[in-house]
Amino acid sequence: MNKFIGGLAFSMLIGMTLGACAPKESTDVKEEVAPVKDLVDANKDYLSAVDVDYAFEFTKSLEEFKTNEKLGYRTAGSVAELKTGEKIAEEMKEIGLTEVTKDEFTLDTWEFEKADLTFVDENGEEHLAVLGAYQVNFDTNGVKELEIVYGGKGTANDLANLDVEGKLVLIDINQREEWWINYPAYQAHLKGAAAVIAVQEAGYAETDEDALNAQDICGPDDAPAFSMSQTDANQLKKALESSENAAMTVKFDAKSIVKMDGKSYNYYGKIIGKDPESYIILSAHYDSYFTGFQDDHAAIGLMMGVAKGLVDSGYQPEKTIIFNALAAEEWGVSNSRYDWSTGAYNQIFNIHPEWVGKAFANMNFELPAYEHTTQDEIRSVYELNNYLTKFAKTVPSVDGVYKDGISVVSPLRTWSDDFSFGIAGVPALRNDFQDSDFMRTHYHSQFDNEDTYNADALKFHLNLYGLLSMHYDQTAVVPLDFTTRLTEMKKVIDADIFGQAEVSSDQLVAEIDKAITLAEEVNAKVLKVNDNYLTALTEEDTDKAQKLYEDSRELNSGLLSAFKYAEDQFVRLTWEDDQIFPHEHAQNNITNLTLAIDALNKGDITTAIDEYLWAIDNNWYAYDFEKEVFDYFTDYVLDAPKEKLMWGDGRIVGHENLFDPINALIEKSGQEDADISAELATLNEALERQKALLQKTTAEEIIAVQELAKKLEALK
Repeated sequence: MNKFIGGLAFSMLIGMTLGACAPKESTDVKEEVAPVKDLVDANKDYLSAVDVDYAFEFTKSLEEFKTNEKLGYRTAGSVAELKTGEKIAEEMKEIGLTEVTKDEFTLDTWEFEKADLTFVDENGEEHLAVLGAYQVNFDTNGVKELEIVYGGKGTANDLANLDVEGKLVLIDINQREEWWINYPAYQAHLKGAAAVIAVQEAGYAETDEDALNAQDICGPDDAPAFSMSQTDANQLKKALESSENAAMTVKFDAKSIVKMDGKSYNYYGKIIGKDPESYIILSAHYDSYFTGFQDDHAAIGLMMGVAKGLVDSGYQPEKTIIFNALAAEEWGVSNSRYDWSTGAYNQIFNIHPEWVGKAFANMNFELPAYEHTTQDEIRSVYELNNYLTKFAKTVPSVDGVYKDGISVVSPLRTWSDDFSFGIAGVPALRNDFQDSDFMRTHYHSQFDNEDTYNADALKFHLNLYGLLSMHYDQTAVVPLDFTTRLTEMKKVIDADIFGQAEVSSDQLVAEIDKAITLAEEVNAKVLKVNDNYLTALTEEDTDKAQKLYEDSRELNSGLLSAFKYAEDQFVRLTWEDDQIFPHEHAQNNITNLTLAIDALNKGDITTAIDEYLWAIDNNWYAYDFEKEVFDYFTDYVLDAPKEKLMWGDGRIVGHENLFDPINALIEKSGQEDADISAELATLNEALERQKALLQKTTAEEIIAVQELAKKLEALK
């Protein structure tokens, strides 16, 4: 395990632990190296210079440009997004960042101008409902009369006997506990509906009955969907109930335009260090739903606040610090399950792939001006967990927030831009937010506004990430500890399931143990290099510091190469976008298939379908939607080209299509002595395939762990 440097007392005194840097070519730059400013003073100067009021005011200023005048929105490739990006670039120059750069990339664009629905309520009075929208094409070309019907939850059964042809369909939805919007939207589309209007009954936008919600569509642009508040929906439902027919006529004035293969732009500015080719990258996205105060304008404010604080404090970095404003995080690719983080994916995979191997850190920011829990969280790749845990103990507290300090959790999740940086090979982290009540209440609603602002939380994060930037900067070698990932891989091996599949886990465990031992030896070497480098910087022995830095470039490059290899080989995703190790896919499926088959052999159909079969791949959706819907959203993952899959490309291990047996079992569940032999045969065939898959992924993992061990052996 990674240990603290020998000079612990000194390190704690200056509020820092060990960090890392990225590689550079070995060159003689001694004449350019000035004495390092006292590290204690550097920290104090930054904490004195950083300005929470500046960060807040710039956050507020980002509300200037809107796609929708009533609701806000700064959407992918829209005029509002483009103008906001230019505004950020000008501010970067104003606060003293250099080489401010505009990076163009291709994406699908979305302009959401309006969605106003007018109906006569149960009292005969005209009522206007202002709707939110998803990323679809729907233009009424002015006010248009349409019929609207209530479609329950929009499932196949709900719509089976309902005439929705050419009509608007009002549905209730809980996208957190049930299904994403693309499923009922496409189900209604197949039935000929004009559009779906979704009301969040729970899961999101719970803060107020007037709340609207917006999410990425994860579906095609020609299956339109909009969102309505509970307040408006309740009145509309009452009006529908009081009408003589199932449908009533409303007036709809909507304009939502998606265009394929448009353009948007990422922007970045630099504080150039003594090594211009070694990078620390800070990032945040500038597109948003509604006002987007926390998500993600406050994150841009945080990033710019750190940048200005470092410049104003006079800090002269060893490495080059990049401040990257990213477009199209919320959505940017039509008809893809992986339609978010478009700007970040393009930035690191397509625009600046040369940053990989030179960038040893990405610090990505989301929703930072709100105290989500009493303990602040940093979420990181496995290899940074121990390093960040030690650093977190040195961060000064701010009265009024985070009384329980900081915790570090791993691995990264897919919901933000840091995941794209991580799988590209840049060790990434972010301030965490996903387990907060904010996600259920204010997230992606018009209530994510200035009323949520917590100045102390923003101040805390300005301190934390400014100090962490300097902390990283004053290290020579990237502090990657591979024992954490390897230990977790070993932990999630279920020997019983391996045994059921007649697959031995012994060799995989043995290879992991060997790699852990090698990783511990590498950790000791890295700590020694960084300890010596920090001492040289502190003592202003620039010649020694420069030599230590240059001599450690091969070690640094090797560590980053090993990290990228680990991300390539060991990061896979479930069908719900959770990060897993490759063997976990088949292991999880074998568990649920075995239990389902056992239940069916006992004649217990209900337990099989209620407890186990839904948990296999994406078969949850087989319960409530037609086969054509299920197949559509399965095939667009399995058969899509790389440019559609982006960061999801190659991350899904496999798929078991159980639509037919699940629906057959549902139909037979109420029958006495039902013949389920055909379904049992199908499930047993699936079980054998998953056993073979477990054998295959285990063999591949063994080879991958062995190769990682070789890379670590070379670094000892």
